[in-house]
Amino acid sequence: MSFSLTSPPLARALADRNYSEPTPVQSAVLEERARGRDLLVSSQTGSGKTIAYGLAIGETLLGEAERLGPAAAPLALIIAPTRELALQVQRELAWLYAQTGARVISCVGGMDPRREAMLLGEGAHIVVGTPGRLRDHIERRRLDVSELKAVVLDEADEMLDLGFRDDLEFILKTTPEGRRSLLFSATFPKAIVQLAQSYQHDALRIEVEAARRGHADIAYKAVRVYPKEAELAVVNLLRFHDAPVSLVFCNTRNAVRHLEAILLERGFAAVALSGELGQNERNAALQALRDGRARVCVATDVAARGIDLPGLDLVIHAELPNDSEVMQHRSGRTGRAGKKGTSVLLVPQSRRRKAERLLMEGRVEAEWIGPPTAEEIRALDQERLLSDPMLSGEIGEDDVGMIEALMAGREAREIAAALVRLYRARLPAGEEAGDPGFGRDERKPVRSTEDYAAKRRPFGAGRDEGEEGDRPRKPAGPRGETVWFRLDIGRKQGADPRQLLPMLCRRGRITRDEVGAIRIFDRETKVEIDADVADRFYESAKVPDRDRITIEPTSEAERRPAKSFGDKSERPAAPRKNWDAAGAAGEAAPRKRFPPKEGGEREQRGDDRKPYHGAGRPQRDDDRPRRDDGKPGSGYKKPFAAKGKPFAGKPDRQDGGRPAGGKPFGKGKPRRG
Repeated sequence: MSFSLTSPPLARALADRNYSEPTPVQSAVLEERARGRDLLVSSQTGSGKTIAYGLAIGETLLGEAERLGPAAAPLALIIAPTRELALQVQRELAWLYAQTGARVISCVGGMDPRREAMLLGEGAHIVVGTPGRLRDHIERRRLDVSELKAVVLDEADEMLDLGFRDDLEFILKTTPEGRRSLLFSATFPKAIVQLAQSYQHDALRIEVEAARRGHADIAYKAVRVYPKEAELAVVNLLRFHDAPVSLVFCNTRNAVRHLEAILLERGFAAVALSGELGQNERNAALQALRDGRARVCVATDVAARGIDLPGLDLVIHAELPNDSEVMQHRSGRTGRAGKKGTSVLLVPQSRRRKAERLLMEGRVEAEWIGPPTAEEIRALDQERLLSDPMLSGEIGEDDVGMIEALMAGREAREIAAALVRLYRARLPAGEEAGDPGFGRDERKPVRSTEDYAAKRRPFGAGRDEGEEGDRPRKPAGPRGETVWFRLDIGRKQGADPRQLLPMLCRRGRITRDEVGAIRIFDRETKVEIDADVADRFYESAKVPDRDRITIEPTSEAERRPAKSFGDKSERPAAPRKNWDAAGAAGEAAPRKRFPPKEGGEREQRGDDRKPYHGAGRPQRDDDRPRRDDGKPGSGYKKPFAAKGKPFAGKPDRQDGGRPAGGKPFGKGKPRRG
């Protein structure tokens, strides 16, 4: 399928950019039924919608003409939610309308408004801007919207989420009644439908089928990480994929600054995008990514929304997004216009359920894997070196003398070793990032109600009896010998077992079951480790880490057999103490037990046992006072004694408890009958 355009200059511009086949959304807006009408289009990010509405309004602006007239009051207004997206749209429309003589300018926040006012005064055919800045120019009478023929709202759902509804309604109210209105949104929430009904006339609703499912050109991967090794996993992922441009998402500005500093320290050419940067700084960062001076961008959601970078093959979610829509907007920065891309979610154990929910709601399948290892990265480096174009280039005349000098004074192995060292020197080193080993495929299948009822432990059964249906928490039997290690952190430094246990497992590459007692003292902590893994634990834990905790073995005298975590019934019962009248501890006295009941009758009390009575309470007999109805009283009661002052001067109560001749009890108002 090819583009069916009535405007020759737009067709030539597409041919120059090697656009041969339209995307689904571009085909939908160019159909005969959509020409000249208001459109309400649902399309995912990265589906080519910028070119779609650029072509859709082309016939409205040009008609049958080859070129536009002199620039005066703008003919089309494009509204975008963010500065980056508005500037990107301005660049796209500039080359699309280059052969029509169109003048396309941008008006966005963060830029000099006086310069924008000067450009508007000189005239323009198409104006692209953000809602707040466009409204400001309209209110100051710098932007004349009286001649508009088309208005486009790009990513309308995002503009409403960012709080631009009042600005959008103000702009739409000032535009002429006869203009076309094109509204593009990833979803159709109620607010979008209401906006369309208020400011569109007989709009054609277009829902592109690709918008109903996850991005088909994006491979999702869920990488298991330890909570404190997410930064190391980011380093290894960047080295493993070696993408021309990579985008790493964080949730806060502080996280962006922190991760950018770490990547720069490791040797990556990285830039940052966040709301705290000025527009000139943002433009400089994006330009560095476009011209190859930077290869990694660390950004927040708002700053990176709408940006389109050539060669962006990898998106890393260093922190999980809040919902599936944000995840798809992030991932939509790659896999654009039919190109393949990879989206990686870093998932610690505590965020596993959230990651599964995001993938389920986004209707995408992800491969659960561990982070790339340093060995895998080194193997890829070898393959990339052997296929590097530097080895297959032609020999220049100026290089002949240097080559002969090297070959005469060095062996081939020495020259190759120097080449490898030079190649590795320009690459950041890989990190040692562990794999926690959890994953969706390892989850236990859900049992049926019948299986649960058959296998569950009977009521009253002990946890350590080991009978059928009882699941012991740990396998019975001793673990063998253990080795004690000392940590140079104690109670005064805030040592906490809940934080020390994950740290020990991470640094020592062991599991929780291989850690025994953790004893915290004022200035040090002693930890018990299974002797089978003690050597491996110490070799890994003695390497300095970012937590700056020193771990070293204690003396051999503290090595001892570990206590069994097995059946408690094997342990000897502690003797019971019986205190005599003098207060001295005697031998354990056997507890007096009654024989079991037979026939449902309780054993009669002996004559030597006194009946139970409350302290100071008389025994019950038939001489107790009786109630007015003749039934036996329920026990001795003290007569009621009023406390405080008596109700002096009050008449006796009559007729249901009301004071005779007075007001009813309450808040001073008579009760209704």
